[in-house]
Amino acid sequence: MKRILFGIWLLLTVLHTQAQHTYCNPMNLDYGYCPIPNFTTWGKHRATADPVIVNYKGEFYLFSTNQWGYWWSKDLTDWHFISRKFLKPWHHTYDELCAPAVWVMGDSLLVFGSTYTKNFPIWMSTNPKANQWKEAVDSFAIGGWDPDFFLDDDGRLYMYNGSSNRYPLYGVEIDRKTLLPVGTRKEMYLLEQDRYGWQRFGEYMDNTFLDPFIEGAWMTKHNGKYYLQYGAPGTEFSGYADGVVVGDNPLGPFRPQPHNPLSYKPGGFARGAGHGSTFQDNDGKWWHVSTMVISVKNNFERRLGLWPAGFDKDGVMYCNTAFGDYPHDLKQGFTGWMLLNYNKPVSVSSTLGGYLPNYAVDENIKTYWSAATGNSGEWIQTDLGDVSTVNAIQVNYADQDAEFMGKQEGIYHQYKLYHSKDGKKWQLLVDKSRNKTDVPHDYIELPQPVETRFIRLENIHMPTGKFAVSGLRVFGKGHGAVPDTVKNFYVLRTEKDKRSAWLKWPPVDNAYAYNIYVGIAPDKLYSCIMVHSQNDYYFKGMDSHLPYYFCIEAINENGVSKRTAVMKVE
Repeated sequence: MKRILFGIWLLLTVLHTQAQHTYCNPMNLDYGYCPIPNFTTWGKHRATADPVIVNYKGEFYLFSTNQWGYWWSKDLTDWHFISRKFLKPWHHTYDELCAPAVWVMGDSLLVFGSTYTKNFPIWMSTNPKANQWKEAVDSFAIGGWDPDFFLDDDGRLYMYNGSSNRYPLYGVEIDRKTLLPVGTRKEMYLLEQDRYGWQRFGEYMDNTFLDPFIEGAWMTKHNGKYYLQYGAPGTEFSGYADGVVVGDNPLGPFRPQPHNPLSYKPGGFARGAGHGSTFQDNDGKWWHVSTMVISVKNNFERRLGLWPAGFDKDGVMYCNTAFGDYPHDLKQGFTGWMLLNYNKPVSVSSTLGGYLPNYAVDENIKTYWSAATGNSGEWIQTDLGDVSTVNAIQVNYADQDAEFMGKQEGIYHQYKLYHSKDGKKWQLLVDKSRNKTDVPHDYIELPQPVETRFIRLENIHMPTGKFAVSGLRVFGKGHGAVPDTVKNFYVLRTEKDKRSAWLKWPPVDNAYAYNIYVGIAPDKLYSCIMVHSQNDYYFKGMDSHLPYYFCIEAINENGVSKRTAVMKVE
């Protein structure tokens, strides 16, 4: 009987996994822990950045910084890790691929990591899923930090690289057979912060501490045009973004696209959308994967996010980060499932110091609640306020008192989720008590929605450290009215600094957040900023030479208001 029951449980688990067709940022990957001792003095933590996803033989391969391996997936949601170190033995034991370049050439997948030396090989594989690699060259002649290799339609190969707050991105042709440079590197693009406000360094884009960095080159070709993407102005900040310059040739000259930044997510639960890559899935749909910011235990504590992208009828490259950390359908986009428990009442089993319960529902990945222990039985409970339709739940763990460094095999989370309509009678909703996978940002799309009011997360096993949660996020639909439309939305932009504007609006009583849409034309409002619990915003991301267009919508657990009329601001 036990075997039969286990078989039924296993079958239901498999069916649930197969049925899940939505995802929610940050990506739920088994991120390795930071391997660098000097970066962990404030606490050991998970970290990665600088992602590259390539479509190789109809499957997707993901490489990123310091993971001691890579992932593959058939569907962009279910990722499988393959352990491998690419560096030569004489490097530091904690070093590994940093900001890697990955590209497809012929029947091979090739990989090269950032380096200032000539000792780093280019690796190649025709069977990366089986972890079969060999050296294409034992050391790449010119090196390069934040590299990208681009194979043009005519078979010519190019390399781009650069990571500096003084020097531009560079490009050079590479001989495809010898993998040696053809000539010398040429300057591609240098930041123009005096014109483009979003390129200024700092959380408040005021160039505090340092000048802005340009980094993370990535080339995409579309309809005969070359779109050279780059990250700026600093990976530690909410405004971390990817920009794009466009040219008619792979080595330029390039001009900034009027719509910039390309990928931009300065608001919401998890912020930042910089230093990434762009690729197509098997249906020809464009995607952009990029770096998201935590920066609590170290400036380089980061995660990854995946966004729909594309090109409009005028050839403008865009990336859609609206509701970018809410559930999205891989085919249809935003599900319309709203966050149901923003700043709602929370109960917990215990609390460690100042890591307070409501930090788990404040829509800020930088703050978190921690239980006093990591023991089985610690719990956190969130009250939705009213009975609502629940479609999905995201459990975001925080690394409180983690003990690990580097990539750890065989670690896992186990928990149970319960629900209740009255807070007294509880039913099991999700059982992951037998889970053996590492799920630091676990996202569960329920097989069937449930009508409920309370959600309780009970810990069974933590891989390390305390039971700590930066976001217990419940998604679905409330049964009340959607918010009222914002009235009297103002954008104050003056000649003092046309890169910046002060946005103001009266609060909407039944809203907990707002989406501000901004762009360079009424039909090109491609950037979105989510603002919680406030009725103004300092927007510093404009091109001082262009007029801009704005509108705003209000958000609550029941849905989204109508957008205001699009306004033009000179």
